[in-house]
Amino acid sequence: MATKVDEDRLPLRTRRVDRILIYGFLVVFAAAFLAPLINAVQLSVAVGGIGNYWSVLTRDLNGISIPQTFLNSAIIAVMHAFFVCSIGALAAYAFSTIDFRGREPMYYGVLLFLAVPATSMLVPVYFITGTLSMFNTYIGVAMPEAVLTLPFAVLLLRNRMGDIPKEIVEAAVIDRANHFHIFWHVALPLTRGPLANLAALSVMWSLQDFLFPSFILRAPELATAAQAVQVIKSAFAPTPLESSQYFAALVLLGIPALIIIIFAFRFVTKGMASGGLKE
Repeated sequence: MATKVDEDRLPLRTRRVDRILIYGFLVVFAAAFLAPLINAVQLSVAVGGIGNYWSVLTRDLNGISIPQTFLNSAIIAVMHAFFVCSIGALAAYAFSTIDFRGREPMYYGVLLFLAVPATSMLVPVYFITGTLSMFNTYIGVAMPEAVLTLPFAVLLLRNRMGDIPKEIVEAAVIDRANHFHIFWHVALPLTRGPLANLAALSVMWSLQDFLFPSFILRAPELATAAQAVQVIKSAFAPTPLESSQYFAALVLLGIPALIIIIFAFRFVTKGMASGGLKE
């Protein structure tokens, strides 16, 4: 009898051990990523205390104002997300709903651009940006960022729109709805989860982008938070106080991306779930 009881309890114990191991691994993994941030916070107040943060917020750093970098990054990120979500949704609707010649080869041709690295686009981006006089403009950064994200947007949204029951689309056609009405009143409402996911990811990727802002934005007052990390380094002298203030600036520049990641995480998980389920 005791042997049977022990056998019945074994799966439960095994599950508990597995859970402990999983959470232990996650804690160690999170600590490895949080260690640099914690170290930067400690160094930022080592000399001068919390006042270092106010000092760098109100100080001109090689022509760069940290609050202005937050605004610049936010504007570019919103433009990037708007281009990706709007164009990506239209393209996904066409590839999933409209039957036209060459649809599948064109779709897979779009997906091939997922393998295109950003560095391979520098020469054409430089030429197009100069031709359109978009150097030192927000849209000049947002557009090439959007070009790199659009193939992923088409892949994500087409998978969701392809799951929309054909009966709904056919009923809309019988009611004399055109493709614009079907897209606006049927496809978009049923794709809100993946769209929220895509918008959150677009904002996060834009905030982390260093290449295109450094390549296109030459005016210090237009610098983004990611770009400012490198630009402001020479503004601090190699003294203990200045070093602490530099780390305070780094912590401040990383806060927007951290906040976006924390608040956007539930949209990302919900969007992935809604995009991966078939109804």
